[in-house]
Amino acid sequence: METSVVSDRAQAVVALGGGHGLHASLTSLRLLLDDLTVDELTAVVTVADNGGSSGRLRGEFNVLPPGDLRMALAALCGDDEWGDTWARVLQHRFEGDGEMRGHVVGNLLIVGLWELLGDHVDALAWVGRLLGARGRVLPMAATPMDITAEVRGLIADDPDALTVVRGQVEVATTGGVITSIALDPAVPDVSPAVISAIDDADWALLGPGSWFTSVLPHLLVPQLRQALVRTDARLVVVLNLAEQDGETGGFGPADHLAVLAEHAPDLVIHTVLADRASVGAGLAELAETVTALGARLVVDDVAADDGSHRHDPTRLAAAYARIFADS
Repeated sequence: METSVVSDRAQAVVALGGGHGLHASLTSLRLLLDDLTVDELTAVVTVADNGGSSGRLRGEFNVLPPGDLRMALAALCGDDEWGDTWARVLQHRFEGDGEMRGHVVGNLLIVGLWELLGDHVDALAWVGRLLGARGRVLPMAATPMDITAEVRGLIADDPDALTVVRGQVEVATTGGVITSIALDPAVPDVSPAVISAIDDADWALLGPGSWFTSVLPHLLVPQLRQALVRTDARLVVVLNLAEQDGETGGFGPADHLAVLAEHAPDLVIHTVLADRASVGAGLAELAETVTALGARLVVDDVAADDGSHRHDPTRLAAAYARIFADS
């Protein structure tokens, strides 16, 4: 990978998000650890999942949903035989017809260590050491969260009426238009390690990912939001490559930023990163929105060229390196 490093020192980076979006971002940032563009990397992960293996374990053991944390750890595994093997083991989902069907090995490992050690942060650090992960993975909050959304368009006789939808899966798959989200509990406990990571970072990355259920929730946790507002770290918002059915149907790039600003108007954004092809005809509107937010717009080629709506790890890493160098 070629990401010519022109900054005079490596950077401390904290990446906030969840699911496949955070996995893509961390995979790219891990490449920058290899070439010393980044020397310290921390992932802060959403803990509101209520579906699948994570939801089942959350309900049975009253623990944080481990799935997004597991995906973040897998993204930080190295490309050598050890890292690749453990990443695949961590992500392995059981088949068959019994009670274990659908559970993921990494989810069980994480929950087991939580029970043994009694501490979320220590347990995740032990999993990271086992995997040889490059960087830390921390939960957004120390208690499981539920996402609620006000959704318009679910009542046929009154399309403007608002309906409250509860649960990450339910919000992510709603057939209406999400107008706002909230968290329950509204003021959860946050690990001091999370706040320290934000305070000490040079850069904070928000996105890509499911906008209402993986990205915006970080801004609704009071301690997290306050840390992001006061930190000297420069905040980069990484836009998605396409709208997402259920959450952001009909959204363009500028709409994603408008929703973010509505939920966190006091947040200072340094840079907005968008994919050139994905922006398309919406470039002028996006540039206007970014300027209104007092940020700079970076348009780069960061999408995979296979027709999927995925970020290419090498291209995204190169874009990150240029952003960190040109600050």
